[in-house]
Amino acid sequence: MKKSPFLITLLMIGCINFSGCISENSNSSVIDLSVQFHQTNGTIIETYNDGDLSSIEHVELSFDFSKTTSDGQIISFGIDTNDGRQPITVNAGSKSNIPIEFTEHGFYHLDAYAIDSRDNIVNMSIFIRIDFRIDWFESNTNEPQALPINPIPDNNGTHPYMIEVSSMVENPSLIDGLGGGGQTVEFTWKMFDEANDVCLSKSTQIEDGESDDWYIIHFNTYETHSLRIEYDDGQDYVNIEQSMSIIYHSTESEPVID
Repeated sequence: MKKSPFLITLLMIGCINFSGCISENSNSSVIDLSVQFHQTNGTIIETYNDGDLSSIEHVELSFDFSKTTSDGQIISFGIDTNDGRQPITVNAGSKSNIPIEFTEHGFYHLDAYAIDSRDNIVNMSIFIRIDFRIDWFESNTNEPQALPINPIPDNNGTHPYMIEVSSMVENPSLIDGLGGGGQTVEFTWKMFDEANDVCLSKSTQIEDGESDDWYIIHFNTYETHSLRIEYDDGQDYVNIEQSMSIIYHSTESEPVID
């Protein structure tokens, strides 16, 4: 019996297509990547007393991969911080939580990912905002030290939105037993830029037992600055409390909590 050429051709095409479907599916699996995180921002805090660094509070954020599923075997979970550090990878069989410590301010683009036994990888982006603050204290001084301001991010990412400074100077009364006192103090707050030019300033006079403050917001976050308190008249001892913050736009990822 003679077979129809059309039937033979149809059988060959069917075999080729069927063979291709088997090959494609045999090397792939479906990974449903789920990463939960309670927080996507934080503030690094450095505290200085009389010009010396006394404490540092870094930011640690955790990322939970435990709800990730796959129709194959998941081998590892990981996060790439894209800031020069090596990606952090953990064995999915023994660990599903990855903590990340941030020691420098910046806006971070994280890549979270899962890898299965067939080397399939699925990833997702997570955006993190890390602000920075210096709390600065000087007691009983007539030579105030310069407060350094460095808004440039080490991760080469987006520059901060603004610099915020709050400074309070007290001329303590001699009656309080804090040293100095009894005289009027005249001085000027000055913010210097990288060229050592004064970009912002305020002059004031503080009577014995009184205080004054200065609050500023500065939007030049592309160069370093310093804040100095310079006497104009008198050399009475003063107490200083200052807070300097480097703040980024609030465009970080929203927390994901089940």
